[in-house]
Amino acid sequence: MPFLHRTTAPIDGRRSLWSDPFGRLAVRCVQLVVVVVVASMIVLATVKLSLVTIPVLLALIVASALYPLVSWLRRHGVPSVLATIACFLAVLAVMVGVAWLLVAAVANQWSSLQSSAVSGLQQLQDVLHDLPVRITDSQINDAVDGVVSFVTSPQFGSGAIAGISAVTNFVTGAVLMAVILFFFLKDGPALWEFLLRPFTGSQYDRARRVGDRVVQTLGGYVRGTAAVAAFDALAIGTGLAILGVPLTIPLAVVAFVTSFIPMIGAPIAGTLAALVTLVSVGPVQAVIVVAIVVLVNQIEGNFLQPVLMGKTLSLHGLVILVGLTAGTVLGGVTGAIISVPLLAAAWGVVQVWNGPEQPAEPWRQKRREDVPVG
Repeated sequence: MPFLHRTTAPIDGRRSLWSDPFGRLAVRCVQLVVVVVVASMIVLATVKLSLVTIPVLLALIVASALYPLVSWLRRHGVPSVLATIACFLAVLAVMVGVAWLLVAAVANQWSSLQSSAVSGLQQLQDVLHDLPVRITDSQINDAVDGVVSFVTSPQFGSGAIAGISAVTNFVTGAVLMAVILFFFLKDGPALWEFLLRPFTGSQYDRARRVGDRVVQTLGGYVRGTAAVAAFDALAIGTGLAILGVPLTIPLAVVAFVTSFIPMIGAPIAGTLAALVTLVSVGPVQAVIVVAIVVLVNQIEGNFLQPVLMGKTLSLHGLVILVGLTAGTVLGGVTGAIISVPLLAAAWGVVQVWNGPEQPAEPWRQKRREDVPVG
């Protein structure tokens, strides 16, 4: 049966400027440029308003993780306000507890770490003297003098002022996030229904599917990652405590926090733990710490994540790496933490765009019988 080709020329026989292949390519290029410009403007606005957008996104992610608990309390007769306050206070208690453990443990063990670091630097200086390339004491002293000059320079002072400004922005963002989180927990479904008022029929159904999938994906990601992070912190902290490494609790807290950054979080925590062990205890114990970190990562990747997270994070490693890089460039450490769950949520939206299990057309996988033959 011959194929039917659509005629691109007008009925009167005159050829339109935009109807040939090059014309259609030009139209597609213009459309692509418009999409890129609009997306760039949205990203630029998001970065400029990061003091607002990042707390909103963090509150949305945390609220998605706590939504099943709030719903369970409400279904079992707990008043909505009390359920919201209970979950909200629980989150604040966890955050304050993690910060207190980190700060208090560092303050209590800082003197021992400082003395260990000094002795470690002296050992490093002795090693430098034995290298084939000779490094003299005057070169080392010049390097130290350069560091001291930088610390006492006006540039360092302006950097300290910028650091104070960053701390102020952090406190402001934390307070704003807490307020937004409370209202998300209390009135999240009502707020979403208010936003869906302009939609009707199939558009309303699609919007509801998208919202449900976003909450499900973000919540599953946070809960699964938190469980994996708790295992990492407990296992690494136990190993460090057995080896007698100082700052065991803050290093375990660092392992917990960095576990929320896929691919690069575990190497960061492992490197920091190994360096502290090398300086404070010795090289043999540092090698053991590296082995512990590798073993924990293998258990996490092969057993815990597939069971706890399932298909929540069904993203290719390259996509995760690009997302982490973009998130770090745009939002620093916070951007690196929230970029991957947002990517997972976006992919979840694509997979339910045309139905509960019907992805959007460009990403729909073709079956063998759907491919034309001949």
